[in-house]
Amino acid sequence: MIQIKTAHEVELMRASGLVTAGALRAVKAAVAPGVTTGELDAIAEDHIRSHGAVPNFLGYHGFTGTICASINDEVVHGIPDPDRVLAEGDNISIDCGAILQGWHSDSAITVTVGTASPEDAALLEVTERSMWAGLARAIAGGRLTDISHAVEESITAHEHPYGIVDHYGGHGIGTEMHQDPHVLNYGRPGRGPKLVPGLVLAIEPMVTIGDPATVELEDGWTVVTKDHSRAAHFEHSVAITPEGPWVLTAEDGGLAGLAPFGVTARS
Repeated sequence: MIQIKTAHEVELMRASGLVTAGALRAVKAAVAPGVTTGELDAIAEDHIRSHGAVPNFLGYHGFTGTICASINDEVVHGIPDPDRVLAEGDNISIDCGAILQGWHSDSAITVTVGTASPEDAALLEVTERSMWAGLARAIAGGRLTDISHAVEESITAHEHPYGIVDHYGGHGIGTEMHQDPHVLNYGRPGRGPKLVPGLVLAIEPMVTIGDPATVELEDGWTVVTKDHSRAAHFEHSVAITPEGPWVLTAEDGGLAGLAPFGVTARS
């Protein structure tokens, strides 16, 4: 069932989104060689709880972390580990979410530890831009797959044949972290549910340098590329409003990220 929020409920989701944004900012600032993913997890949890919220990943179907910490060929759902140490040149995807006053938020970034290689820098740029391309299509009156198509078109516009991970994708979000509809990162435009004010979606492209085929590890969570090529993952939660997209997990509401697409965000 697709949940449509009132204007007041979207405001509450914005407050939750800002908590998640702050947690990701704090974790990103701590990323460095020698830091463990367990330490990053503790930073995120402390930020979320200190702002009166609770982590929505922790305990979710038994998950043991506040963040998902996925490194290099790990696409999503990597489990934080106090013994796993970051090294120079690693790419780490940090996925995080919070619940505030019963409302969920969900966002992810991928960062390089130290200096990125040209190949990694390009992968991260392509993935993040594809997310913003999708967010720019979160406009009332459109259709769900307008978002999917925009993400795909942005990725496939590049000469390098980047892979778009199948099965995993975005989702509705509200009083639960995962709600209908599922948002694929590819597809023909003009299909699926109508985009209406009050619909809130998490848009999250996952892109690989090589083959996009994945496999889940024996831990029951971590998803890796079969060919061990590197992956990147970016995500924002966005509300569809009469004034345009409102990126609830971006501290500026999405103004900077949407501007290159000629879209005015609600701040």
